Amino acid sequence: MSDEKTGLTRRGFLPVTAAAFTIVPRHVLGAGYTAPSDKLNIAAVGVGGMGQNYVKGCASENIVAIADVDHVFAAPVFKTYPGAKVYQDFRVMLEKEKGIDAVIVGTPDHSHAVVASAAIALKKGVYVAKPMTRTVFEARALAKAAREQKVATQMSVQSTSTDPAVTTEEWVKSGVIGKVREVHVWTDRPVWPQGLVRPADKAKTPRSLDWNVWLGPAPARPYHPVYHPFNFRGWYDFGTGGLGDMACHTLHIIVKALGLSAPGSVSAEVTVIREPLRMGDKPDPDWTRSKRGSYPETFPSSSMVTWDFPARGEQPPLRLTWYEGGLRPPRPAGLAADRDLGPDGLLFVGENGTLLSGFSGGIRFLSDEQEKLLTAPPKTLPRTKDHYMEWVNACKGGAPANCNFEFAAPLTEIALLGVIAQHTGKFLRWDAEGMRFPNDAAATQLLKPEYRKGWSL
Repeated sequence: MSDEKTGLTRRGFLPVTAAAFTIVPRHVLGAGYTAPSDKLNIAAVGVGGMGQNYVKGCASENIVAIADVDHVFAAPVFKTYPGAKVYQDFRVMLEKEKGIDAVIVGTPDHSHAVVASAAIALKKGVYVAKPMTRTVFEARALAKAAREQKVATQMSVQSTSTDPAVTTEEWVKSGVIGKVREVHVWTDRPVWPQGLVRPADKAKTPRSLDWNVWLGPAPARPYHPVYHPFNFRGWYDFGTGGLGDMACHTLHIIVKALGLSAPGSVSAEVTVIREPLRMGDKPDPDWTRSKRGSYPETFPSSSMVTWDFPARGEQPPLRLTWYEGGLRPPRPAGLAADRDLGPDGLLFVGENGTLLSGFSGGIRFLSDEQEKLLTAPPKTLPRTKDHYMEWVNACKGGAPANCNFEFAAPLTEIALLGVIAQHTGKFLRWDAEGMRFPNDAAATQLLKPEYRKGWSL
């Protein structure tokens, strides 16, 4: 991380020398005035969905180019930044726009790595949507490339180092509930279809959409609105489900508060799909084994994922459990009758008590009695002022952003191990150093994608 603190300039990230460039001091131009040379030239890829929020967060800079495969879906964003040149293929944009300093990646999960990798190879700073990548191999590859190229990076976990997140970290570290052996996390995801069969009907590709570029490195599939523009998340080829979508938003709190690294194992319990009996069919007494099927190309409708982490110094082993699709952890003892767990949140179970937190941090007391008994720890950890400006400032040679790839890659990896457990429904032992599941060769194959011809990192 230290290599991002010094030796980087705004353009090209070359060593800072007197000859590199000249910035006119603000005091010469007048108080409050930002010289044009102080601003980054930013390009964005994939802006019709969440990507437009990332661009908005960096709108104080120069948004000079935008690439989106669907020019109807992205049209409102094009209008917002009329000075930006518009492309459909990000590769063409990166080839033609020589003055770009940094790139925002807001594409579907399966394209994160190829877009970010291309930008990093050109020594551009990169801001990428969460999860950082669709596979473990890609996360490690991007972190390595960013480290070697010495570029500033950030993953879109806006709650990283915010006051609510850091407050929860301080509460856990204070020891008020003793050593923590269990953490439970739940979410209201998925909010898109999962547990589906692949559509058999044919759909006409919209003229505004470059479907080949949308597919990118993924296997060739005919266009269908069940994939684009939003429901890609439920399909293994393109997304990472509710876990990939949301886990990074909360796991960073747990990782920091409890000093977690790689788990020793991961497993999942997933929805079992059974075909309904038809009119006139006789009930089968052995119903648990009959008419049982699965939809192997989409994520399950609901699941529970469990990671087991080894002891760390004085910290005991930890079991982390994720719930989605309407599932929740058992109601904790001491939760007041007029309170509930809410649609999402975190539950830290310690030897001396339990702490309930919001999904992005912030303590929610179990009862009025608990609130009276517990004293808030002092605020000793730094808070972020602006998630997006962290990255912008890092691109200009400042300190690394809080969710830079050195932190984001292992965080994403934890989530993606859970994604593979959901995919297989198996108990998987994890060898982090060897990047493999020693007890399952087939699951190991899911760690690294097979790219469609013509696409690679």
